Amino acid sequence: MPLYEHVFMARQDVSTQQVEGLEQTFRDLIEENGGSVGKTEYWGLKSLAYRVKKNRKAHYTLMNINAPHDAVAEMERQMGLSTDVIRFLTIRVDEHEDGPSAMMRRSDRDDRDGRRGPRRDRDHDRDRPPRGETSRGAPREASPEPARTTEADSEDASK
Repeated sequence: MPLYEHVFMARQDVSTQQVEGLEQTFRDLIEENGGSVGKTEYWGLKSLAYRVKKNRKAHYTLMNINAPHDAVAEMERQMGLSTDVIRFLTIRVDEHEDGPSAMMRRSDRDDRDGRRGPRRDRDHDRDRPPRGETSRGAPREASPEPARTTEADSEDASK
């Protein structure tokens, strides 16, 4: 049977217990149609990049599914009818990941004490001199103004 990773987003005003109920409903639907659901992960209530059906946040849930296409299609049909599910995405994969998904793993860029990597502020340009100075530390000289030409000068130059 094909393997799928399925993520759905539930409305922000739905409780966590209701999201777990939705997950159980969809799990039962897959199992009734001859499939199975492996790992499920609740990713939590997260902010959206833009409003989706008047929601600024959504509950995210991942399901690893091993089921025939018809079972997944029926689950997606039911999700489309549900008012609590605002978006979903199903992707066919060659194999499921072992262990926690990328959303549940601690970020690789975090160091051991919980802080993020080095800050990028004004220190990132240490090789460049501050404004108004040359590379040798001397103040920059004002650039000479361009010579103004008058009509008489341009007539002399044309002769």
